[in-house]
Amino acid sequence: MSEKRDVDVVTFGCRLNAVESEAIRRAARAAGQEDLVVFNTCAVTQEAVRQARQAIRRTRRERPNARIVVTGCAAQIDPQSFESIADAVIGNADKAKPEIWNALAVTPMTRVNDIMTLPESAHHFVAGAVDAIEGQTRAFVEIQNGCDHRCTFCIIPYGRGPSRSAPAGEIVDQIARLTGNGYREAVLTGVDLTSWGQELPGAPKLGRLVKQILKHVPQLERLRLSSIDCIEADEELFDVIASEPRLMPHLHLSLQAGDDMILKRMKRRHLRDEAIKFCEDVRRLRPDMVFGADIIAGFPTETEDMFAMSLDLVEACGLTHLHVFPFSPRPGTPAARMPQVARDVVKRRAELLREAGAARLAAHLDAQQGKTLRVLTERGGMGRAEDFTPVRMGAHAAGEIMDVTIVGHDGTALLCEPASSPI
Repeated sequence: MSEKRDVDVVTFGCRLNAVESEAIRRAARAAGQEDLVVFNTCAVTQEAVRQARQAIRRTRRERPNARIVVTGCAAQIDPQSFESIADAVIGNADKAKPEIWNALAVTPMTRVNDIMTLPESAHHFVAGAVDAIEGQTRAFVEIQNGCDHRCTFCIIPYGRGPSRSAPAGEIVDQIARLTGNGYREAVLTGVDLTSWGQELPGAPKLGRLVKQILKHVPQLERLRLSSIDCIEADEELFDVIASEPRLMPHLHLSLQAGDDMILKRMKRRHLRDEAIKFCEDVRRLRPDMVFGADIIAGFPTETEDMFAMSLDLVEACGLTHLHVFPFSPRPGTPAARMPQVARDVVKRRAELLREAGAARLAAHLDAQQGKTLRVLTERGGMGRAEDFTPVRMGAHAAGEIMDVTIVGHDGTALLCEPASSPI
């Protein structure tokens, strides 16, 4: 008889999925599940869905005796499409609930509820939170889920539901537990992070939450924000950026485009000049701030002149860490019904954006030569500087903070002299 295997969770997509995958793993193990493979899918692009299907089919061939469960945004949006290749399909609202994994039977099961009917508050985020994440040296903390906006290209609100926020006190308590378990950096994650608090009593803003975390968890050494929407940044967030060195000097912005007409057709809430002004204002408050951004190449109706505005935005905002997405029409979204840009043009524009991003990154890496940076070590001989720049560290235990002197780079990561003792 072959030996039973553990619960394996395969994660696609965002950091939020990574956090939720750990909760799934622990709930399934606690329920006594064995020889189980869970695919926590992403639906942000058609390619992400294709990769998930490919991985599921490959696992079915390689592990014919394992049970396969599919969950995540792709499963939430189109559960029927996975029923023929999985033993169970579970929606986003239920995937981390212990009772689901206790009830999981050998026979096929589909449990995908209407995610738009979820309650407004999100106490269950922290109630189901984990105090460690396998393979991670940074603690990812889910403070918000869902989205109330309707960008014309985006299918994610239909996979995540309405915006819900975890209460501040419970977030603070979780981060205190995580630091007590040895984590030195926490990353706040969510689908629409800057909408945190809008449905809580008093409608607090993200800046107030950041201040409360840093005040009430003094032992936390590094706090980081995941992707934010620049137009929703509040005054308290600007204040804490200027005054608190424990808030790391890196912001990843959901910009998507640099042309005002395209931004309007996307139903984004900011214009080009507002994005540029945000970056300028933040740099005045925090000169060492480094920006990353998401930009879509080849959105429907995008002309060469419109694309040139997006390309120019890389320099205008001083973007260092660029995530480029070739436009992918998602069925059910307004953008899928708009006049499409030819696929070869989309690919060419995406490549030009990536080249611009690589040039900006190289310039940033050049500027670090000779500097002493404080780096959090990760697994695999890597680390992250405070501004999120990757650093090749060599053999070091993960989870240490070290001062290192930068001696060069390889085009994608910094190289350092042998590091000093951990701090």
